[in-house]
Amino acid sequence: MTEVLCAILLPFVGTAAGAACVFFMKDAMNRQIQRALTGFAAGVMVAASIWSLIIPAMEQSEHMGKLSFLPSFIGVWGGFLLLLLLDHLIPHLHMNSHCPEGTHCNLGKSTMMILAVALHNFPEGMAVGVVAAGWLAANDGITAAAALVLSLGIAIQNVPEGAIISMPLCSSGFGRSRAFVYGVLSGVVEPIGAVLTILLAKLAIPALPYLLSFAAGAMLYVVVEELIPEMSEGEHSNIGTVSFAVGFTVMMVLDVVLG
Repeated sequence: MTEVLCAILLPFVGTAAGAACVFFMKDAMNRQIQRALTGFAAGVMVAASIWSLIIPAMEQSEHMGKLSFLPSFIGVWGGFLLLLLLDHLIPHLHMNSHCPEGTHCNLGKSTMMILAVALHNFPEGMAVGVVAAGWLAANDGITAAAALVLSLGIAIQNVPEGAIISMPLCSSGFGRSRAFVYGVLSGVVEPIGAVLTILLAKLAIPALPYLLSFAAGAMLYVVVEELIPEMSEGEHSNIGTVSFAVGFTVMMVLDVVLG
């Protein structure tokens, strides 16, 4: 259970660590640094979706022969379409929406920013939860190391997300402690999503390939809808592109070597 708890809590710790930047940085995060961190996060999420979720889902469906792709196909589209629906139903600001310079973020805008990050943190929690559930079920294709590596990769990419919430709020007039609390709150949904997924997955272990790829589809939606526009915004977008490649290869190496 120690490994499971670590896997569940690591992403939340990453978000809290990012939000804590508000206590150590006097000014708002440099846009180039923010773009680089967002690109890195996008690369990590894409690599995690492929190596930690989609490939294991296909491996577990090998008994279906030439149709072994089907659970992953259905799951990816299911996750993508659910996030698309939630994106339209839940009022929120996109991550690349910032408070105008010289103005103060009001409570409504800060709440919508938290919803934006929380909306895409939930599928990350689902991803950790479904991999942990597979390991708890003694699934041959999933190990404790795989769950921890996925969780570590998500925790790394959560650091800039916590900062994306707390730093702009602080520079726009919020106190440091209050801005930190808002940043931390944006990550609370991850352990909740992980625990709920573990509980549900125990009731539907045969559907594990669908659940793995469902989480992957939801994460890929977040990358395309939120992170790529953020990392490409403005001039010198090549910084985000290179950082994407770095994040992708780092997560790929971690998953193959340690998973």
